[in-house]
Amino acid sequence: MEQKQESTFEKVNNAIKNSISIKLLSIGFLIAILLIPQSMIKSLISERQSNQFVAVNEVSDSWAAPLELTGPILTIPFEVVYSDKDKTYRTKKYAHFLPEELLIDGALNPETRKRGIYEVIVYSTSLALKGKFGKIDMKQFTDQPQHILWQEATLSIGIPDMRGIQSDIQFQLEDTAYRMESGIPDFLHLDLDQNDLRYGSVSVRNSKNQTGVNSRVKIDEKQKQTSFSVDLDIRGTKTLMFNPVGKTTKVKLTSSWPHPSFEGQFLPNDHQISEDGFTAEWSVFDLNRNYPQQWIGEAHSISNADFGVNLYQPVDNYQQNTRSAKYAVLILFLTFISFFFIEVLNKKKIHPIQYILVGLTLTIFYTLLLSLSELIGFGGAYWVASSIIIVMLTSYSLSILKSRKLAGFMLLFFTMIYSFIFVILRMEDFSLLVGSFGLLIVLGFCMYLSRKVDWYNIKSTKNGLSHESA
Repeated sequence: MEQKQESTFEKVNNAIKNSISIKLLSIGFLIAILLIPQSMIKSLISERQSNQFVAVNEVSDSWAAPLELTGPILTIPFEVVYSDKDKTYRTKKYAHFLPEELLIDGALNPETRKRGIYEVIVYSTSLALKGKFGKIDMKQFTDQPQHILWQEATLSIGIPDMRGIQSDIQFQLEDTAYRMESGIPDFLHLDLDQNDLRYGSVSVRNSKNQTGVNSRVKIDEKQKQTSFSVDLDIRGTKTLMFNPVGKTTKVKLTSSWPHPSFEGQFLPNDHQISEDGFTAEWSVFDLNRNYPQQWIGEAHSISNADFGVNLYQPVDNYQQNTRSAKYAVLILFLTFISFFFIEVLNKKKIHPIQYILVGLTLTIFYTLLLSLSELIGFGGAYWVASSIIIVMLTSYSLSILKSRKLAGFMLLFFTMIYSFIFVILRMEDFSLLVGSFGLLIVLGFCMYLSRKVDWYNIKSTKNGLSHESA
């Protein structure tokens, strides 16, 4: 009787079924294919994170942008007069002076605002500024004292977003109070648009250049020092920063927010953090920054010396989701290699289609985790999503392996691997170390299982281990 000739599909199918090498190659190929949806998941996480930044921007547009306080700065204009061929020329210049001492005492009151499913941290702050200017010495800038325009002396304070101002600003200079007006004069270049204003872990450029308040003031050139004080009630979003314009700048902040992140060029000299909030104190000197106490015109600008605090949200769902997605290859590999050893050691046949279904289930875990974490937080979402996936995969393992013992082993395996990944995600400093040792243990276990397998004669039986039958 003539034997029926096998089709090409049947030959490939039998080769995958009976050849260990082809089985391993097909498993590697499936892992590579399943990395495509994994990359799409990472793009989805980035997209959702971008939506969060949009929500932060929308709230800050209605509330106020991150606050970076610069000042006070005293500006004295003067004229340079010279003659040439019976003609007299006048050029107006501006001398800028920074305080000898600047003391800031502030209370920062945080609030949580929602835009859709996203939470945004905003705050109101009451800042008490006081200090003193030293003697205004114009001799270093001009030898024509009669052309100094003392009556045009101006005080300025840089504030990036004027919408945050909540009350009238009265600047007390010695015994005289001056009401501050909107705007920074063109002759003062604060370069506020060169500073990064921080929304959590992301920095954005401040587009509001030369914004703040100013006032004409009366200066006594003979006075050795001039004291000042001013109270500011300002709102902002997430970040509060200061520029150290004083020869000695001291800042003290208190807040009920329990998770501060101190940022900028200088860390606090002293701070205390508890569940009830934090206190922090900074001391910065003129030698610590890259601009002097006084200059003329545009010779210097105030930039790249800010410091302050960010109201940090300790659980960043999207960062945790991104880190979790990075372990997708590891979970796929360990799962597939576990099924492979079950095939080799227990005479079970698992079709590539079944591998694909298992891989897709593992992939769905990350979209489920992302969607749940936006509603209930990362920790709870992780255990809910992993529990669903573990139940699905265990049930599927029972149906394809036809063994309660092997299904129980897979239940234990998936529980251990998802618990292990969660521990790594919660670690910061030691995640690489723990992950490396974990992989070493897994590799050692695989070596133990395969120690008596005759890979050149996989059909043989040795020491009670039942391999594939012919």
